[in-house]
Amino acid sequence: MCPLGKLYEVIDERLRAFIAAQPMFFVATAPDSGGHVNVSPKGYRDTFAVLDERTVAYLDLFGSGAETIAHLRDNGRITVMFCSFGRQPKILRLYGSGRVVRPDATEWASLSGLFGREHAGTRSIIVVDVERVADSCGYSVPYMELGGERPLLDDHHGRRTAEEWGPRVRRNTASIDGLPALDPDHPAPAG
Repeated sequence: MCPLGKLYEVIDERLRAFIAAQPMFFVATAPDSGGHVNVSPKGYRDTFAVLDERTVAYLDLFGSGAETIAHLRDNGRITVMFCSFGRQPKILRLYGSGRVVRPDATEWASLSGLFGREHAGTRSIIVVDVERVADSCGYSVPYMELGGERPLLDDHHGRRTAEEWGPRVRRNTASIDGLPALDPDHPAPAG
């Protein structure tokens, strides 16, 4: 039987270490009314940063859609989940309010330096003000061995020409439910 989870006041050093050890995380958002709930897996260890005890951020890379951005614009609600596939059975959820930082925003320079290598398809940085930190046992999560990071997304974006980014940005201006996502003037990645 799974014991009850624990609530934490802040993201302490032990939780930071747990977060840093995970090779991936999941982001969940939903629109205010109707529409689709979205859960997105996120890879590349160097794309997540704990800024302080109540603030985290991650690099948002161009993918198949812009649901997270649309939902954050709609209501700001977001949950980030880390799940251990190794020896320690643990699930950690960070509940909070998120906001989108565009590459042309003033704070971009100070935030972008918190992450590892450059990723060719970086669309924005999502900053989350964490309101609730909770864990649960993860007893039913399988053991899995990491074979490595897939370079496919970085490789794919790295081959895009400057001319190919405009249509990509335009495809991300609305969610699957028609909510506004990227602004039409959203900057294309510099890489």
